[in-house]
Amino acid sequence: MKETERSFVKNHQANSTSIPRHLGSWFQSRFSPENIAWLKNRLAVRYSPDLLIAITLISGLNILDYFFTMFILEEGGKEINPIVQSAMQAWGSHFWIWKFILVSTALILLCLRSKSSYVKIAIFAVTSLYIAVIFYQISILNRL
Repeated sequence: MKETERSFVKNHQANSTSIPRHLGSWFQSRFSPENIAWLKNRLAVRYSPDLLIAITLISGLNILDYFFTMFILEEGGKEINPIVQSAMQAWGSHFWIWKFILVSTALILLCLRSKSSYVKIAIFAVTSLYIAVIFYQISILNRL
């Protein structure tokens, strides 16, 4: 790195961490190095990339499952899951809210207990199940 680039980086780092003068002691008391360190520790990601991918995949497949289900039902298909069928009868076309809240809550609870090997296995089993459901729905859509 050239000397001019080094001095630019040093100046930029010094300017980016400085506290604006007009905020004074209020800002300094709330954003002390101890408070910032505590916040960074609390916000640190403690989940493996595999778990993040599985959770994201479940959420995405849940939404895709809703759209495929609605399309299949519009084409004359039938819902075979009795729990979802009851929810659809109770809430009509707004059952997707119930479905999304239920799956999201379950994912949050599983994430909180993700250190357990049983929970990791459950998350990856649910991911596999959702993938199988989506492939099944695609096969139904191809026959319509």
